[in-house]
Amino acid sequence: MKQYFRPLVQVGPARPDAALTLAGGWGWFTHVEVLERGRAPVVTSADQVHGDLDALTASRAAIAGLGWDTPHVMGILNLTPDSFSDGGQHSGDAATAHAVQMVQDGAAMIDVGGESTRPGAETVDPQDEIARTAPVIEAIRAAGIDTPVSIDTRKAAVAAAALDAGADVVNDVAGFTYDAALAPLCAYRGAPVCVMHAQGDPATMHHDPHYDDVLLDVYDYLDARITALTDQGIARDQIIADPGIGFGKTLDHNMALLNRLSLFHGLGVPILLGVSRKRFIGTLGNEPDAARRGPGSVGVALAALGQGVQLIRAHDVALHTQAIALWRASVAHQAS
Repeated sequence: MKQYFRPLVQVGPARPDAALTLAGGWGWFTHVEVLERGRAPVVTSADQVHGDLDALTASRAAIAGLGWDTPHVMGILNLTPDSFSDGGQHSGDAATAHAVQMVQDGAAMIDVGGESTRPGAETVDPQDEIARTAPVIEAIRAAGIDTPVSIDTRKAAVAAAALDAGADVVNDVAGFTYDAALAPLCAYRGAPVCVMHAQGDPATMHHDPHYDDVLLDVYDYLDARITALTDQGIARDQIIADPGIGFGKTLDHNMALLNRLSLFHGLGVPILLGVSRKRFIGTLGNEPDAARRGPGSVGVALAALGQGVQLIRAHDVALHTQAIALWRASVAHQAS
């Protein structure tokens, strides 16, 4: 039976001599939770594990110039009329201005998207998606912004146009399963990628999602997709993984993933977490207005940093970067 090792991550200056550094970052661990399908989890000392922990401890290579020894914020730039919290707010000069502001607020990457992936969203024609995204990426570069830009798309044509316009990374919520040409394009262009888990298409993913074991099912899916991407020529050290909170998942599914996020370090790649303003935050925080879910989003983000997550995707960049700076100074003891 396959075993999965989840590091019980700790942070702070008081660290045992035998502690193992997590992914070359700020966290460390002395114990792991051993998970198997159909069995109760068991906690054991890391030095008693009969398995390879190298994927947990190896430093992560830089991606688009970003190192992973400190956490980063990915700022969201939605160029869609129908995104769940900020649809229609950013286009043309306003989009460029918003990108500039997010960089000033501390965003280490800008994620540009031209197709809403909220539950129930319809597919956008690639040419319409290109028309929304490529000119804005060009304008961002023309404005002198050299911060890495990712293109949030499922489609090879859109990714190609974005890379031509100055994007650096391709972020696919469909895990490179929607368009068979997308992964080969990224391999040919040498573009780093982010691979996300989603159950179903955005139009239907909210209809009664089911898993045998959501934590291990999502892990196995991402592991298989990473292998598929490397088989197509994308370097493993240029892949970021995202468990896809809210994408074909109930509240209980989301919480099961968030409670044990550190498991995903076993994939051997940096982890991206996108929870900003999502419905479960409104449900648990009693806030129906998505635009007012910034504090709840920050709360989840800080909990994720405590599990070693390296990249936080956020609408409210200033809120997140300020909170992370204080977290690092007071909890991780890493004043920046």
